[in-house]
Amino acid sequence: ATAAAAHDRLTDEAERAAAVAVDVVERQWLKPEAGLWELEDRWWTHSRLSVVCGLRRMAEVLPGAAGRRCADLADTVLRETRRRCLHADGRWRRAEDDDGPEAALLVPMARGCTFEDDGDAATRAYVESRLSEDGYLYRFEHPGVPLGEAEGAFLLCGFAMALATHRVGDRMDAFRWFERTRAACGPAGLFAEEYDVRQRQLRGNLPQAFVHAMLLECSVRLAGESTLP
Repeated sequence: ATAAAAHDRLTDEAERAAAVAVDVVERQWLKPEAGLWELEDRWWTHSRLSVVCGLRRMAEVLPGAAGRRCADLADTVLRETRRRCLHADGRWRRAEDDDGPEAALLVPMARGCTFEDDGDAATRAYVESRLSEDGYLYRFEHPGVPLGEAEGAFLLCGFAMALATHRVGDRMDAFRWFERTRAACGPAGLFAEEYDVRQRQLRGNLPQAFVHAMLLECSVRLAGESTLP
């Protein structure tokens, strides 16, 4: 009885927390914000697609009206994001006012969130064509500066590409991205935030926890042993 009561309390607390999160999304999702990379306030596509992913997942687990509320809000956000940010050639734009490539757009795909006919494979291919160098991946293009001069390749992005590639069914290419990115560790087996592709050395924060977490996730998923959604 005590265990059941504790479970009920946790469930109630989780549902209240979810309701607070949805309230915030409803108030804020139309406003410009700094995005995943903490840049200037803009209408970033990745932010809205991530919101859609989270709301869809909440809709799957929340009962009754709470779940329907999440599903309806996810549809609303996706509809407006599609209107503002889906390029005419079928891929997602970086932002409402930016047609450029953006590696952050791989994250929703890596998490298994798809958008019907809305640009998943086209976006992945476009990011690879514009942001890759020698098997490594950069975050985005800096205007007027060649890749590699403004910053190093982002190892987090390389692992996200491996997961996104796996999600679209290209297992061999997913392993290629994984193994290439994995090779960018330092002598102690630790990963930094960035990798200088031309000088073959680590750059940025060391160690970078997010990179190690994504390495572990890639390892499990590509091994075919994951029970994660």
